[in-house]
Amino acid sequence: MSVADNAVQRTAGMSVPTLTAMVVGSMIGAGVFSLPARFGSSAGAFAAIIAWTIAGVGMLTLALVFQRLAIRRPELDSGVFAYAKAGFGDYVGFNSAFGYWASACAGNAFYWVFIMSTIGKAWPALGEGDTVIAALLSTVGIWVFAALIARGVKDAAAINRIVTVAKIVPILVFIAVAAVAIDVGVFTDNFWGTEDVTAGAVFDQVRNTMIITVFVFLGIEGASVYSRYARRREDVGRATILGFVSVLCVFASVTLLSYGILPQAEIAALRQPSMAPLLAEIVGSWGTAFISFGVVISVLGAYLAWTLMAAEVLFIPAQDKDMPRFLSRQNGAGAPIAALALTSLMVQTLIIVVLFAEDSLDFLLDLCTSLSLIPYFLAAAFAVKVALPERGSGTPARRALAIAVLATVYTVFLVFAAGPEFLILSCIIYAPGTILYVMARRENGARIFRPAEAALCAVLITGAVLGIGALATGAITL
Repeated sequence: MSVADNAVQRTAGMSVPTLTAMVVGSMIGAGVFSLPARFGSSAGAFAAIIAWTIAGVGMLTLALVFQRLAIRRPELDSGVFAYAKAGFGDYVGFNSAFGYWASACAGNAFYWVFIMSTIGKAWPALGEGDTVIAALLSTVGIWVFAALIARGVKDAAAINRIVTVAKIVPILVFIAVAAVAIDVGVFTDNFWGTEDVTAGAVFDQVRNTMIITVFVFLGIEGASVYSRYARRREDVGRATILGFVSVLCVFASVTLLSYGILPQAEIAALRQPSMAPLLAEIVGSWGTAFISFGVVISVLGAYLAWTLMAAEVLFIPAQDKDMPRFLSRQNGAGAPIAALALTSLMVQTLIIVVLFAEDSLDFLLDLCTSLSLIPYFLAAAFAVKVALPERGSGTPARRALAIAVLATVYTVFLVFAAGPEFLILSCIIYAPGTILYVMARRENGARIFRPAEAALCAVLITGAVLGIGALATGAITL
């Protein structure tokens, strides 16, 4: 019995509201609380509007891709990484699964640093989540949560449903208060974000915000990961779209209303989670405590959800013999104990790494997002592959192909926006993962690499070597 089996086992399957809650719960985590300062340091209000428009359209195409694939290829029910394997072979599929898992681990490390930064406002020894004491407390939290999940995922999932509701309240309060208190004059002053009002300057601002827009939308594929538990296959698509539209409205509102509270330079300088001091600017000091409480609840809930998902990403391929068989081990409570332990160990490693980073929050956010881009790109490219043979069968088929192409173009643009630095750093993580692939192939007596796969492996290893060299020489810094 898999992680999801234990988490969502029901006789009638999951309803649209339950699937939608999973999508919303997966996406709304720490990211929304950091939006004001992250956008304030990168763009003015005008560029923010463009950025959310691009992100909205781009992520909507991805949501529609997941919706269509869930209907057209219902047998591929183990998540976004299954599409890569079906479309481009075993090794590509493995790397999609491994990259998706590593992205979830980087996001989980971000959550612990974010919690420590939040508490650090009252306990300076925690700094901005990047001190030794903060790392030690994060370590305790990592393994406490691992123990909770190991006792039985069903109970952990029940906690997550409660948290999903509770964490939304502070965000909605912020939006309501900011909407009433917005200063049109301040918003106007923040509109362009720079004195250089040119297309090139605006484009640079937009590009600089793309990573954070992807980060906050991570989890949009949440319904497809658990698609086999839906009452009806079409419910997966409905839940994905409903969750997406709801979350887009929340994210855009938080960002744009912030420009009407403080000058952009002051927003950019706010301590994370920047939503807290912004609310305090309007209502007084209790606003910081209120938002901080919401942050802790939200992040712990998101951490639980993504730990469950990360374990699933290792466990399901192990059952399908795409990962080493040891990752399919379960304990007496039905928890995937080996996958859970490896996931927690990866998060633990990243917590140690960020002690040496210049800006731990931004580093983990960018790394998490960069690792997720390849799985998203491969899913979109697979949708193109599925739609091409059907393009002559009518308008719906041609529309599906157009959406898949747009989603692919969007993910390519995101890779460009991320820049080469984090793609090279991603190779440092992807390349060692090949060891697990080789182990699985040998266990099953299968051919390890075909020629194209060997070439891809060589590219990953080369990128990893270049990345390590760049870190050693200071060409790339954490």
